[in-house]
Amino acid sequence: MSENSSDRPQDPQQPTMADVARRAGVSKMTVSRALRHNGAVSAETRRNIHAAIEELGYVLDQSAGSLSSKRTGFVAAIVPSINNSNFSDTARGITDALEDTGLQLLLGYTDYAIEREEKLVEAMLRRRPEGVILTGGSHTPRTRKLLSSAGIPVVETWDVPSDPIDQVVGFSNEDAMALLVRKLAEKGYRRFGYIGGTTERDTRGSQRRTGFQRVLNELGLPADRLISFGAPPISIEQGGQAVVSMLARWPDTDVVICVSDLSAFGALMECRRRGLRVPEDVAIAGFGNFEVAAYSHPRITTVDVECYEIGRRAAVRLRDAILGQRDPSLGSIELIRIRVVERESA
Repeated sequence: MSENSSDRPQDPQQPTMADVARRAGVSKMTVSRALRHNGAVSAETRRNIHAAIEELGYVLDQSAGSLSSKRTGFVAAIVPSINNSNFSDTARGITDALEDTGLQLLLGYTDYAIEREEKLVEAMLRRRPEGVILTGGSHTPRTRKLLSSAGIPVVETWDVPSDPIDQVVGFSNEDAMALLVRKLAEKGYRRFGYIGGTTERDTRGSQRRTGFQRVLNELGLPADRLISFGAPPISIEQGGQAVVSMLARWPDTDVVICVSDLSAFGALMECRRRGLRVPEDVAIAGFGNFEVAAYSHPRITTVDVECYEIGRRAAVRLRDAILGQRDPSLGSIELIRIRVVERESA
C-alpha cells in the first residue's frame, strides 16, 4: 500500500545490498559473500564493505528470500524490562490496539542498556517489521541511523526526546517528578530525600532526579539528600536498604521520594519493620502507580503516567502510519496526562 511522504521518517529510502556494493566498489555477490561468516573475501574488501554498511545504515533482509511482498505482519516493541508491571501494561496496550489489524507484536527487552537496544533493533530489522515502538528517547547514534534508514514508522514512548526519530507518545519525566515534589511541598514537607539508581543507564530515572532537584532549588529547600542504590531497575529489597542509608545519614528527613513504586514499597516495609510510622515519622512516595502501591498498607502516594494508554496510543499511531492513514494535523508528539495520586503514605 502506498503512503504519503508525511507518513514516514525523513529518509524513507531503505538502503539495499546494491547501494552497499556501489559504495564499496564491489559486486552484490561480493557483498553477499562478505556477509556470510565463511565467505571468501579479502580482509581489506570486507573492511570496505562493512564501512559502507555502517555509513548507509544497511541491514541484511533475512526475510527477502521467502516473501514476495513488503508486508511481514508484525511490529516490534522494545522495553527496558519484562518483569516491570508498568512496561507489561504498555505491552498490553500495544497488543490490544493491534488486535483487529492482523499485526502481531514481537517484544524485546534491553535491561536498561542502549547498547543492547542497538543489537535488538538490528536483529529485528533483519526480519523487516512494519513498524517499531521504542521506550525512551536516548539511543546510540547507530540505532538512530538504522531506524531512520529503515523507511518504517517509529514511535518513541515514555519520554519526550528533543530530537525525535519519527513520532512520540510520552511525557516529561522531569516535569512529572516536579509535579509530585510541588504537591508534597504544598502539604508542608520541607526535608526531602530521593532514592534512585547508581548508574545513568536509566535516563528516565535521571530525569526524575533532575526534576526533584530543580523544584527544591526553586523553593529554596535542600536538594542534596540523594541516595543512589543498585543498578536499575531498583528492587523492593534495594529500596529497603536505601531508606536505611537515607535515614542514617539524614535522620530528620520528613519525606522520601523513590524513583519507582517498587523501591517505595521496599522503603515503606523497611520503615515498618523498624517501628517507624508512615507518614507520621517519615513519609514515602513513589512513581508509576504500580498495582502494589494501591494495595500496600498504608497505600503509597505516587505519580500515574497511564502506562496502558502509552502503549495503546503508540500502537494506534503506528497502525495508522502503516496503513497510510496518519493524520498530519495530530503532529508528531502526543503528550500523556500525568497526575499525582495522593494516598496515605505522604
